[in-house]
Amino acid sequence: MTTPQRIAIVGGHGKVALQLIPILVGRGKQVVPLARGQQQLLDLAAMGADPKGLDIESASEADFAAVLDGCDAVVFTAGGGPDGNIDRKRTVDLEGSLKSIAGAKAAGIERFVQVSAIGVDQRLPDDVEPVWKAYVEAKRDADAALRDSGLAWTIIRPGGLTDEPAAGKVRVAPEVDRGQISRADVAHVIADVLDRPATAGHQWELVGGDTPIPAALDAAAS
Repeated sequence: MTTPQRIAIVGGHGKVALQLIPILVGRGKQVVPLARGQQQLLDLAAMGADPKGLDIESASEADFAAVLDGCDAVVFTAGGGPDGNIDRKRTVDLEGSLKSIAGAKAAGIERFVQVSAIGVDQRLPDDVEPVWKAYVEAKRDADAALRDSGLAWTIIRPGGLTDEPAAGKVRVAPEVDRGQISRADVAHVIADVLDRPATAGHQWELVGGDTPIPAALDAAAS
């Protein structure tokens, strides 16, 4: 597998994506963030990206394939947001992922990196809030679909996200104790995963830690 050079980001104006774009641009990558609003597209272009307009919820699989054409990797970082809209957990977090997977396959893209959430395979208590249940189930089902897709996938499941600066050190493993990690560090992990073909086929939980990101990924993928 070659290292991807033109990378699409689904959820391209989200908080993780806005951290990821300058890292990838700084590494000489072509970045194609997908976003809905005209001002968002203008903001992304000003960052040195080549944004494409796409409404995740209303777009078809064919629409996804069209905007992904010419890319050689997809990063799915989209989320339905923190509000109480249960339906958007499915239409964005799950169906958005499913359409991204289908679009990638139709466009001939093999590499796919998905940002999920820590612990989504664990059984939920009976009294869990409906919105949280919908979110966890959407992420869980999206991850299962990606694992079964036949793509060269990597699934990153970060703990609680913060807006702190990047520390550059993490803990990454199939399962880790719950903790926090900055969105900036998640972005650096994604960028380094894309540059490491050996990370394909791995699903990892991710929190802040003591090991520099490149070394942590190399150890986890070995």
